[in-house]
Amino acid sequence: MTTLAKPARTARPQTGAPSPRGSYRRLGDLKIALFFIAPAMIGFIFFYVVPTIRGVYLSFTEYSILGDPEWVGMDNYTAIAKDPLFWNSLAVTGQYVFLNIVLQTALALGLALLMHQVAKSTLVRGALLLPYLMSNVIAALLWFWMLDYQIGVVNQFIEWAGLPRVAFFGSEEWAIPTQAVINTWRHMGYTALLIFAGLQAIPGHLYEVAKLDGASAFQTFRKITVPLLRPVLVLVLVVTVIGSFQVFDTVAVTTQGGPVNATRVIQYYIYQRAFTESDFGYGSAIAVILFLILALVAFIQMKFLKGNESDLD
Repeated sequence: MTTLAKPARTARPQTGAPSPRGSYRRLGDLKIALFFIAPAMIGFIFFYVVPTIRGVYLSFTEYSILGDPEWVGMDNYTAIAKDPLFWNSLAVTGQYVFLNIVLQTALALGLALLMHQVAKSTLVRGALLLPYLMSNVIAALLWFWMLDYQIGVVNQFIEWAGLPRVAFFGSEEWAIPTQAVINTWRHMGYTALLIFAGLQAIPGHLYEVAKLDGASAFQTFRKITVPLLRPVLVLVLVVTVIGSFQVFDTVAVTTQGGPVNATRVIQYYIYQRAFTESDFGYGSAIAVILFLILALVAFIQMKFLKGNESDLD
């Protein structure tokens, strides 16, 4: 008996085109993603993009809240270039930024190393974040009372030690360093947490090898910790610099720009020109200049400190 052979099955040609089912699935995923992104995107557009565009427009106008904007071109920027209060506020802000960066970065790095090597308790690590959970206004008021010249507890201790009282907020010499110390105290725990996260990513065997080679603690820190922490440290510097340039709350609550313009930082000067003097065009022009300064500083930091590169392979 003979059997008929089954015909060979021909292979379906591979065209490389995606199947309709896969296309529909990707389209459905895109719709779901847009559904979840839409609220944040709408908020970003209405609360960030639109005010930014309007602020740039107002910087070329003369505008008070009682009238319509009147186009004046570059007049606001020309006036700013000749404004001694603007240059004073920029110098005061630069002094504050320098003090805040040095104090906050150094203390936060020390705290992060202690958390990494000594303080293993989650409770202790969490306690370092308590000042950051406090609002800027509350922190400013707390220190304003503690450092008061007459009734402040700090000056009480200074007097008990046989030293003269210090006018922390009433002295041109002490006003900006005091503001820097207050904000360093509040943000130090958060900055230390960022650095601590970077320390956690460094492999432990590198420290073991360095210890076997007889490297000291300082050599290990300089040769291993700092190079491998560079991306995190650059991120911390960028965030801290931007935040320092935007200081406002503590100044508004404590010194209000005084004494004698010693704490009139650029954000407070913007507030005074725009909301106190109702010169929104001039205030917007200063805000645009501040934005350009921050963008330039961030670009320089990321470019020359190589924040997007890591030695950890």
